[in-house]
Amino acid sequence: MNSLIDTYTLSNGVKIPIVGFGTWQTPAGAVAKVAVKSALSSGYRHIDTAEMYGNEKSIGEAIKESGIARQTLFVTSKLNNNAHGYEAAADAIDQTLKDLQLSALDLFLIHWPNPQRYRNEHWKKVLQDTWHALEDAYNVGKIRAIGVSNFRQKHFEVLKETQTITPMVNQIRICPGDLDRETISYCKENNILLEAYSPLGTGKLFSDTTLKTIAESNKHTVAQVCLRWSLQHNFLPLPKSIHEERIEENTKIFDFKLSQKDMETIDRLDGIVGYAVDPDTADF
Repeated sequence: MNSLIDTYTLSNGVKIPIVGFGTWQTPAGAVAKVAVKSALSSGYRHIDTAEMYGNEKSIGEAIKESGIARQTLFVTSKLNNNAHGYEAAADAIDQTLKDLQLSALDLFLIHWPNPQRYRNEHWKKVLQDTWHALEDAYNVGKIRAIGVSNFRQKHFEVLKETQTITPMVNQIRICPGDLDRETISYCKENNILLEAYSPLGTGKLFSDTTLKTIAESNKHTVAQVCLRWSLQHNFLPLPKSIHEERIEENTKIFDFKLSQKDMETIDRLDGIVGYAVDPDTADF
């Protein structure tokens, strides 16, 4: 791990840059465009968005205006919670391609496994139909890799009943203090890459005294320590910022390595920024 353009290899052989630029809560329009352009200028080649973020059009414009060759970029989006079921998911994929101005996506994920709108006795069938839409889009070349987000083992087991392709990625909340060890173990055992959203705990980790001490001893910032911790666990962190200096700061994570002691100390942190939302009870 020497740079932002180093890659992991997904189960289907597709290469994915080991750090991505997150865009959750990044407003559409000028803010999103400036942030993405700043990220690309800082060396990011992996951009992560979602239909629910409402900023796909702006991100597509930023990518186009950057002038960076498409084949050097890795672009991810995720399915809107209101677009589950085969037909709705298929249409949503086409709309994302249109909004991002792309002929194909590098990765597309089911954003949440059990949205409130479909939470009834038929939710498993709806989820399976949704996954079939992703499989078909993958098989015709609209998407280079497919996966899921916020899935736990029970949700993977539902897909297993009818899937023809195993998800290649699970994007979940992973940060110091919030390690879903059961889900992480399941994904590693099944060769499913773990992407870490909110790897900085939405900024709440910056005030933690343990992390501040480790950062000082390593002559780096808390943000850099958190991202380095994620990489040393072979997660794929997706830091987000709209501030150019922070975007640049988050790229400076390849000139140091956390000791085993530091890693173990961070691993023992628990609940310091709360825990991920339960996908089966989330109110959306």
